[in-house]
Amino acid sequence: MSGHVLPSGPTGAAPDSAAAGRAEPGSWAARYRFWDVYFGLVGLGVAGLLAVYGADPLSRFAALLPLAALAGWYVGFGRRLMRDEIEDWRGYVYLAGVLALYVPAVLVEGSASFVLFALCPQAYMVAAPVPATVAVVAFNSVHLVVLLARGVEPAEVVTGPLPVAALGVVLSATLGTWSRRVVAQSQERARLIRELDRSRSEVARLSHEAGVLAERQRLAGEIHDTIAQGLASVVLLVQAADDDVDGDPERAHRHLALAARTARENLAETRELIAALTPAALAGSSLTDALARLVDRFTAETGIPADFRCVGGPAPLAMSTEVVLLRAAQESLTNVRKHADAGSASVRLDFGPDRVLLTVTDDGRGLAATAGSDPAPGGYGLTAMRARVAQASGVLTVGPGTAEGSGTTVRVELPA
Repeated sequence: MSGHVLPSGPTGAAPDSAAAGRAEPGSWAARYRFWDVYFGLVGLGVAGLLAVYGADPLSRFAALLPLAALAGWYVGFGRRLMRDEIEDWRGYVYLAGVLALYVPAVLVEGSASFVLFALCPQAYMVAAPVPATVAVVAFNSVHLVVLLARGVEPAEVVTGPLPVAALGVVLSATLGTWSRRVVAQSQERARLIRELDRSRSEVARLSHEAGVLAERQRLAGEIHDTIAQGLASVVLLVQAADDDVDGDPERAHRHLALAARTARENLAETRELIAALTPAALAGSSLTDALARLVDRFTAETGIPADFRCVGGPAPLAMSTEVVLLRAAQESLTNVRKHADAGSASVRLDFGPDRVLLTVTDDGRGLAATAGSDPAPGGYGLTAMRARVAQASGVLTVGPGTAEGSGTTVRVELPA
């Protein structure tokens, strides 16, 4: 009797040397215990069948002996190949050993051919579809050859066992190949999912690095616009006081008082910066009040007349927008003090229906005369201002002042 099976199993794996695209070995090893149970049940079923329907005790023993060796061959050699999805020359060695042990069992007892229910799936677990199908054909042909060798009429073999064997081969080849393709697709999807996870992790890492870099740039701008400018003011005021301490003590005291006030304000800015809160100038007050105080302090520290005007407002703005405008005014007035040699300056804040415009103008030497005089190469202050305005989706322009041939105008336009 020829057995027919429904083969399936881990049939999509590449050879062991080509591990790309395979499923995780641990996941298949965990599922393989079900195949162990299936093969064990088939073996016990065939052994029970021989024990009940065997011709005589000696024939039963003679048939069970190669089947027991076949079970040992599977446990000792073939099981690892199937569990670890190994497809190389060892699979062919295993199938040759299976055939060598299967033939004597069928020679003794034809009902031993029911073990094909286990052997056919194993062929597709250790070999590619074509050699596995060749092995299945060989397995199913053994019983037919034995029947013919025992004198059974060829016509009887053709009309009885041969169609059953052919059906077993067709089902094995069809389902074995299909199952390999399904498993291959599953493993490819698993590989793509792992690559997607790696890509997501890489994107998250790059996003984190970009965020860290942006935060560093933001903090650099904050420090430049607050602590660095404040310390520069303190240095200038202390130097002025030192120059006047003998000739004009009263003026020296005024300079020292301004230096102390500036230091206290910068200390407050530093504390606010550390606490990641709003600028001290905006704490508890409006943007217009902060700009007015900034202009008054500029005049007091430099002696340069400056005025502040607010037109068309004030309208409520986002805190981030107010911070950008305040820092831009601070940087612009710092540049006027350091580089412009101006006689006057003005700060104007215009509120429109959908935008707000800050304009800082001076009547100093102008862009051509002050080009390259920024303390950092390329002008870190202006670079930081551009970056801050760009982050707020605004536009920064620097051009000549209102007076022909002199002065500078800084314009910062932001969405309201």
